[in-house]
Amino acid sequence: MADGHTKPETMQETDVIELLLAQHGMIRNLFDEVEQAAPDRRAEAFTRLVRLLAVHETAEEEIVHPFARMKIEGGDGLVDDRLAEEREAKELLQHMDQAGPDDPDFTKNLLTLRAAVEAHARSEERYEFNKIIQHTSVAERRAMAAGVKAAEALAPTHPHPGTESAIKNLLVGTPVAMMDRARDVIRQALGKRP
Repeated sequence: MADGHTKPETMQETDVIELLLAQHGMIRNLFDEVEQAAPDRRAEAFTRLVRLLAVHETAEEEIVHPFARMKIEGGDGLVDDRLAEEREAKELLQHMDQAGPDDPDFTKNLLTLRAAVEAHARSEERYEFNKIIQHTSVAERRAMAAGVKAAEALAPTHPHPGTESAIKNLLVGTPVAMMDRARDVIRQALGKRP
């Protein structure tokens, strides 16, 4: 490319499913990193895992799940199942984030969290992502990817159980002025009028 970047696709050209699958891989790698980290490095690795999980789920809740509800037959039930999985994982993640990596139950809780997050990711990949591919064009998936990237940029950096909707996620820890900006950025990324 002329700008010297080796990455072949820009944000607008990224497929939302490829983006989310790549993030699932990054999440698995961060779990490995936290599990293998020396005690003095565990907190930093765990902080990065918490942030990635929080922004990833927020982006899915704001962009991907609403699309699935509207466009996929049986989408409401499919999304409700994913949100229930997310809520359980968020509650454990929030507890772990507050207790910190020095908590005596940290390793046990990390293994439980990892199993829940990986099962959730497999369910998304198998049920939701495959159906999204079947019901979208390449252009729609690229627009959704831009929306996911916009949502990630404005997502909270810590989990907030019970905030599985776009409006609730934007309210938690984010100034009210950011809500209008976030809504505009997401709508612009999805090609909608603000």
